[in-house]
Amino acid sequence: MVKNYTDEQLLSRVKSLPNFKSIPTDYWILGVRSNEDTPDSFDDKFYIYKGEQFITVTSGTTNPGVSILKGGFKRYNNVGAAVVVADHWYYGVWKKGKHLGRTTGLLQLGAKIKVHRDGNLNDKSEATSNIMEGYFGINFHPNTYDFNATKTNSKIGGWSAGCQVVNNMAKYREILNLMPSGVKITYCLLNEF
Repeated sequence: MVKNYTDEQLLSRVKSLPNFKSIPTDYWILGVRSNEDTPDSFDDKFYIYKGEQFITVTSGTTNPGVSILKGGFKRYNNVGAAVVVADHWYYGVWKKGKHLGRTTGLLQLGAKIKVHRDGNLNDKSEATSNIMEGYFGINFHPNTYDFNATKTNSKIGGWSAGCQVVNNMAKYREILNLMPSGVKITYCLLNEF
């Protein structure tokens, strides 16, 4: 699991990134990818901020599940599974909508996103040098279609083929309720530091 950080540490780190422009004034999401990267495990964190004010944090994944890494990616892209490039800001990348038409999520309807394509068919999510930028349907969503679920799941499975996925539905509902409709949401993804 990702270590704990102070707001000062996280905000200082995101402001130091090469493509940093400014801290959004409204709600935005900060993902932190675990260095441990236990296969098929929700070992990352998502922090929600409004401007520089911390709101909440939850567990999740910023990596594809093992079934995707071991070949399931071929349904989406023959080069490899999408692993979002970390230590990067994605300004205005998401808007509220229906993920796969089945559950409310934040959809990649704004900006392009950068991904590594991991095609070596093992169970580890690697940031290879093969980077693509575009609209790949990299969404922010839960690991269930049951919006009222209460169980916190521990295995990623097929829930992420590159999407940023929350496994705690109570926290997910809280986050989604904060996000205004029709507004582009910014995302920043860090590697654990």
